[in-house]
Amino acid sequence: MDEALAAKLKPLRERIDSIDAQILELLTQRARTAQEVGDVKHAFHADGPVLRPDREAEVIRRLQGLNQGPLPGAAVSALWTEIISACRGLEKGLTVAFLGPEGSYSEQAAMEQFGHAVNKLACPSFDEVFRAVEAGQADVGVVPVENSTEGAVNRTLDLLLNTPLKVMGERSLVIRHCLMAQGASMEGVRTIMAHPQSLAQCQGWLNRNHPQLSRAAASSNAEAARVASQDPTVAAIAGESAAATWGLQVVSAGIQDDAQNRTRFLVLGHIDTLPTGKDKSSLILAVPNRAGAVYDMLAPLAANKVSMTRFESRPARTGQWEYYFYVDVLGHAGEAHVAKAFADLQAQAAFFKLLGSYPAQ
Repeated sequence: MDEALAAKLKPLRERIDSIDAQILELLTQRARTAQEVGDVKHAFHADGPVLRPDREAEVIRRLQGLNQGPLPGAAVSALWTEIISACRGLEKGLTVAFLGPEGSYSEQAAMEQFGHAVNKLACPSFDEVFRAVEAGQADVGVVPVENSTEGAVNRTLDLLLNTPLKVMGERSLVIRHCLMAQGASMEGVRTIMAHPQSLAQCQGWLNRNHPQLSRAAASSNAEAARVASQDPTVAAIAGESAAATWGLQVVSAGIQDDAQNRTRFLVLGHIDTLPTGKDKSSLILAVPNRAGAVYDMLAPLAANKVSMTRFESRPARTGQWEYYFYVDVLGHAGEAHVAKAFADLQAQAAFFKLLGSYPAQ
C-alpha cells in the first residue's frame, strides 16, 4: 500500500476501532438490561411470552425516526432486528417454523422478521407449519399469504379459517428467482422444478429460453433446489440463498416475469399484540345469501372510516356458491373506531373471525 495512503487511513481506522469498542460496550449494556427486563416479566408471569411484536416494532420505528443518515432506514431496521434477536435469545430461544427445507423464501422472510438468533424449524408443508405452532413445537410460524403476480396462496387461506392461531405480524419480500443447477450451464438438464407459483411467475421467461424442457412441481423452491443438488438432470428455480445452501450454481438470475414481484408473509402465533399507532387487522367474513349482502357487509368499515387494504374471496366448499371473504384493514382492533366497525360487522355477518391485529410493515 502507498505510504501516503496508509498514513491517511491509519487514524480513520483507529477511530473506527475505537467506535466499535464503544458500540460493543453499549450493546453489552443493552443485553444486560434486556435480561433484567426478562427477570421482571418472569417475576410477574413465569410463563409469559418473550416475544413482544408491538414493542419490537415501536423500537425500530423510533430509531428510524431518529436516524439522520447516511444509513438508510432499511439498514437501521435490519441492524436492530439482529440486535433485538440476540438480546431476546439471551432470555429464551425463539423457535420459528417455516416452509422448508432450508434456503426457502419463507426462511428468508422469517430471518428478516426475527433475526438469526432463533431456532429454525423447517417444515415440509404449510399444514405442518400451522400444526407445529398449534402444538407448541414452535413459538411462531411464517407462511406466505399472497403474491403480487399470482395472487392468494390458497392453502394458507384455507388453514387460516380453522386455526386458533393469531396473526402477529407481516413481512413483504422482494422475490428474485434464479435458475440453478449442478453445473454452470443447462447442459444435461431435462427438467426444471419449482413450486407451482414460482413456475407461473417465470412462465414467460421459461417459454422464451427453455421451451423444450419439462417442468415439475415441488412442495417448495428449496425442495426443488435440494432435488437438483442430487440429480444433474434437474434445474431448480429458487432464491439465490438456496444455491449457496444446496451447493448449486446460478445459471440465470432474475428470471421472474415481473420485476416488481413480491410475496407477503404472515407471522402466526398465540400472542395478542397491543396497538402501535401503525397497525393492520385481518379477518374472515361470510354473508347471508341475499341481494346486496356483500355491500351491506362492507358498509360498517366506511361508516367508521376504516380503510380496507385487501379483499379476497374463497369458496366455502358447501356446493351452494357461498364464499368466505378475507379482509385486511388499517388499524388495530383495540382502537375505538376499528372496534366499533368490527362489532357492527359481527352483528350482521353470517360468519366473523378476527385473525389478529398486528404492526404493519
